[in-house]
Amino acid sequence: MTAPAHHPAHLHDVDTRPRGTRRMVVIAAVVIVAVLLAANAHLVYVAFSSQPDCITHLQDAGENGTYRAAKSAC
Repeated sequence: MTAPAHHPAHLHDVDTRPRGTRRMVVIAAVVIVAVLLAANAHLVYVAFSSQPDCITHLQDAGENGTYRAAKSAC
């Protein structure tokens, strides 16, 4: 019985991609996540910081199928 051929461990762990490719993929993923987080943070900031002013509207009951505000927030 012959012993199985032993290959050096470093030959099995060789990555066929250049080092720069993996680094660029990681950097791109980090940039994409950062942009998404910044965009969502901006949306939350705008949602809390912008409060539209009250507008004048008719507060009596609607007539002939017209609608009015249900309850004034002002």
